[in-house]
Amino acid sequence: MKVKDVMTTDIISVDKDEDVKLVLKLMKKHGITKIPVLEEKKLIGVVNDEILAVKLGAIRTRGIPAARMHVSSVIEKDLDIVSQDDEVSSILSRVGEPGPTILHVIEGDQLIGIVTKADLLPFATSAKPVDEVMGKVLHTVSPDDRVIHARHVMIKSNVARLPVVNNGMLIGIIADFDIALALAKIKKSFPLGKQKHQLDELLVNDAMRTPAISIESEKTVHEASQLMKQEGIGCLPVIKNGKIIGIISRTDILKTITLPNEKSI
Repeated sequence: MKVKDVMTTDIISVDKDEDVKLVLKLMKKHGITKIPVLEEKKLIGVVNDEILAVKLGAIRTRGIPAARMHVSSVIEKDLDIVSQDDEVSSILSRVGEPGPTILHVIEGDQLIGIVTKADLLPFATSAKPVDEVMGKVLHTVSPDDRVIHARHVMIKSNVARLPVVNNGMLIGIIADFDIALALAKIKKSFPLGKQKHQLDELLVNDAMRTPAISIESEKTVHEASQLMKQEGIGCLPVIKNGKIIGIISRTDILKTITLPNEKSI
């Protein structure tokens, strides 16, 4: 099976001279967190939710609303490139590990497709229960924690999202994109002199998504992959006896996939 058989060809992209407000709008509308950046129709980079959260919260950009920030100021130029004729089995390790979450399919100098972890979820057919493959080291925040604390935990733990827990019960999820949206709203709504205070005092409760979609521990990896695909989400908190015991991500699921190397058949 080739990359061209699984890649997404209906690509959502932006020009480097567009503004960050458009990027946030497209991400929210299409349920995506990474968007290729073009210059004269040629791929030059990618913008993602993590860098948006960093740039929108940076001191030197305070006072600059998303509508006045160009994509070129938040671009990530370190790209992962593949060919449409590459074997899917050869790219599993690249998108199935922390790090690259989008592979760009190039023909000549044109972007013709992308491959994300979501594109590979249909190959996850394992009947293993999710509690056998989930991440057991659990990082959480409470709704009363400040968003700056949540960002610190995410950076220190190298995770893109955190379950929000209150008295042991799962009540929401906060991710880089949620933080980016909240920061953009503050920049739009408050004058420069009041932004620092608003940013510093912003609570997880004000930025998180709720309710959180979760999965019971006895459900299978295949069921988890189907739920993620259906809901367009990148992780599922794992619940047992009403309590959160872990979290399963698309990365965890992709590690269970084994495809034959078609070149050796």
